[in-house]
Amino acid sequence: MKKLLFLVSALALLASSATAETREQIAKIGTDVGAQGNFKYWTEGSVPLATLKAFVEKVTDPTSDSFVPQQDRVAVFDLDGTLVCETTPSYFEWMMYLYRVFDDPTFNATPEQRATGEVIKKAVYARSVPGDMMWTEAIAQNEVFAGMTPEQYREYTLNFMKAPVEGMNNLQWGEAIYLPMAEVVGYLAANGFTTYVISGSERQVTRTYVDGALAFGRNHIIGSDIYTYATTQGEKEGWDYSFKPEDDVVRGLMYVKNLKMNKVSAIVREIGIKPLLAFGNSSGDFSMFEYSCVKNPYPSMAFCVLADDTVREYGNPGKAEKMKASCDAKQWVTISMKNDFKTIYGTTVTKK
Repeated sequence: MKKLLFLVSALALLASSATAETREQIAKIGTDVGAQGNFKYWTEGSVPLATLKAFVEKVTDPTSDSFVPQQDRVAVFDLDGTLVCETTPSYFEWMMYLYRVFDDPTFNATPEQRATGEVIKKAVYARSVPGDMMWTEAIAQNEVFAGMTPEQYREYTLNFMKAPVEGMNNLQWGEAIYLPMAEVVGYLAANGFTTYVISGSERQVTRTYVDGALAFGRNHIIGSDIYTYATTQGEKEGWDYSFKPEDDVVRGLMYVKNLKMNKVSAIVREIGIKPLLAFGNSSGDFSMFEYSCVKNPYPSMAFCVLADDTVREYGNPGKAEKMKASCDAKQWVTISMKNDFKTIYGTTVTKK
């Protein structure tokens, strides 16, 4: 009965939840900015935005010494904290994991899974996640979704995207996208850049989240990777097993967490050329910044989004200041959510 009551109340909450911008409207924002850069969601006079526009103008001008052929214009973006919310109170996929373990009426977590979940939940709500928990959470998260087909997991992700974002009013998870950054992605695409997501979040959840809202192709999503198996594969290795007509593909556990050097390896493996532009928000993106900006045959830049807004978001000014100092030392451009974003999620979204 408790599970049934929870489910009824949860559905009622979802039905009543309003959003600032639908995913279709966010997609239109990315289109409307155009190649000329008609930005509407950045603060007037933003220096980082002016810097980006000047860079794009010179690398797309055939008469410029800095001109870059279209086939070599690549831009890479981290996801959480760079394009979408990660502070209320944590990453989208982490919150979906906690829901699965503690609140999903269709899933019975084992005592071991609940114990691990309690440790992760405590860290999330204390806003103090140790670095080694990234791998612990990745293993735990994919364990509770193991055995699902890709189609089932996509449907689960789509449903959770309708959940309200904790700590914010009038915002669902599927719309928790930074509108100024949606403009950046669309602007670069309109100027002949091929854009990729390079995320620490699992690839399929990232693909589902981004699809239809941001200007990335479905095959341009690079994230942490899991093992996949055929349902009748048993203990055989993939190289020794042939997929059968009666088989389905099912999810297994994580085997690559796409952070730091792994982001560089992913770029080399899956893109094959150095990006001209790299966007991130944390030290986990610094390797990607270094790789993009050092020994690049073309002009290149890195941009770091600083979570320093405590009025419209749950920023950490002290942490942001340290991040800015690290970026300044490398001549990487920093973007202040507080000062450079005219709005973050839209004017109807407020902090609780």
